[in-house]
Amino acid sequence: MKDNDIEDMLDLTFTRELKPGGAGIPVTEKNKKEYIERMVKWRIERGVAQQTESLVRGFYEVVVDVRLVSVFDARELELVIAGTAEIDLADWRNNTEYRGGYHDNHIVIRWFWAAVERFNNEQRLRLLQFVTGTSSIPYEGFASLRGSNGPRRFCVEKWGKITSLPRAHTCFNRLDLPPYPSFSMLYEKLVTAVEETSTFGLE
Repeated sequence: MKDNDIEDMLDLTFTRELKPGGAGIPVTEKNKKEYIERMVKWRIERGVAQQTESLVRGFYEVVVDVRLVSVFDARELELVIAGTAEIDLADWRNNTEYRGGYHDNHIVIRWFWAAVERFNNEQRLRLLQFVTGTSSIPYEGFASLRGSNGPRRFCVEKWGKITSLPRAHTCFNRLDLPPYPSFSMLYEKLVTAVEETSTFGLE
């Protein structure tokens, strides 16, 4: 529908109250983009609106003062709610996969783990959050890390040019790490990606 001309092809309207009076508004080539956006929003939100509203109401009942929460961005708020568990680096490293030519003894991977060792615990949690979308560590450890479709280990894949920042695929718990030529460059780029970005570099 998005990529094809729909004029005189489909008999659709903005039903399901996608907009006020939607049953009487036909979908045309001119308004199909709006129709697609509203339909996607309706499909995502239907069935969860009441649950989301209850969750938000419950959250605000527990929080002493809503203004206290407003000072945090989403990542910081998750750290406040989930807490800051001490990360077991040996467990993390033992349960990490490598792709694209990287392996545990590759120089870039050795630098990566040296950088993670140099990080304080908060930076490690931010790295975990950058790559997986959450700063929570499964109770069973990194072997039980989950992706969008089930168990998915932390993964580091060789990708990109040395001028690029690392990027994350949160659905797959994967960090795309360029083959930087020095530890200092890797450290600087990793810190920038993890601490200075919120959604940049996420796919």
